[in-house]
Amino acid sequence: MNSIIVTCASCAKKNKISAAKQHLRPKCGNCGAPISLREQAVPVELDDYSFPDFVKQASLPVMVDFFSPTCGPCQMMAPIVQALAPKYINKIIVAKLDTSRNPQTASFFNIRGVPSFLFFKNGGLVDQIAGAVPEAVLEQKISSLL
Repeated sequence: MNSIIVTCASCAKKNKISAAKQHLRPKCGNCGAPISLREQAVPVELDDYSFPDFVKQASLPVMVDFFSPTCGPCQMMAPIVQALAPKYINKIIVAKLDTSRNPQTASFFNIRGVPSFLFFKNGGLVDQIAGAVPEAVLEQKISSLL
């Protein structure tokens, strides 16, 4: 799992925060002050092993970008997905799964092409979008989950 290093605004100490836990309103390990991730949140990197439990246990809705690193449209969508993570921090969890390395999860959800975006709420699949789409389409879908 990926992590980010964030400097506490109160005491200037650096904190390592797991991306999978960034939506849990982290606090500084030194002074206990809340750490704002508004500008630094990143998509959570999931794999076949972590995916089921992560989605089932998520306290917020989850959007998962199923992608492949060799896919042109996926590369076009990557900056959009990256920008959605800080924009919707503490409202929705933005995650991504590399289908070339994690075929089991992609097969389970019958992913035939990438990019594909799956939306989960309360651990269950509620919607999906296939293909590269404008950012506004993803934001509209996210808004419908909130």
